Amino acid sequence: MRSPRRCSRNGCPRQAVATLTYVYNESTAVVGPLAAFAEPHTYDLCEPHARSLTAPRGWDVVRHEGEFEPPPPTTDDLVALAEAVREAARPAPAPRPPDPGQHHENPNQTGRRGHLRVIPPNH
Repeated sequence: MRSPRRCSRNGCPRQAVATLTYVYNESTAVVGPLAAFAEPHTYDLCEPHARSLTAPRGWDVVRHEGEFEPPPPTTDDLVALAEAVREAARPAPAPRPPDPGQHHENPNQTGRRGHLRVIPPNH
């Protein structure tokens, strides 16, 4: 399932509601509503960080004056949630009996455990 985008500021756990974009050739920082997709060279911000952002000396800040709201869930989000619920509700497969010709604790054996896969080390 895709989780909501988080604020780009280090250590901030809040959900992003705005996108910061720098327009270098105009020395301007633009803080607007959250972009539909995360883009390179843009920064997602929570509302407190979007409202309190300051720009370097000599730069201007253009800030969205309306409300910053989290984006509504998309169809993809709802489908992913439904699939995650279905996956969690499936009964676990019955364990396979060990192969009598193979030692059970072979460190070079590749196997699966739940949704994880064990990959043997390279020699």
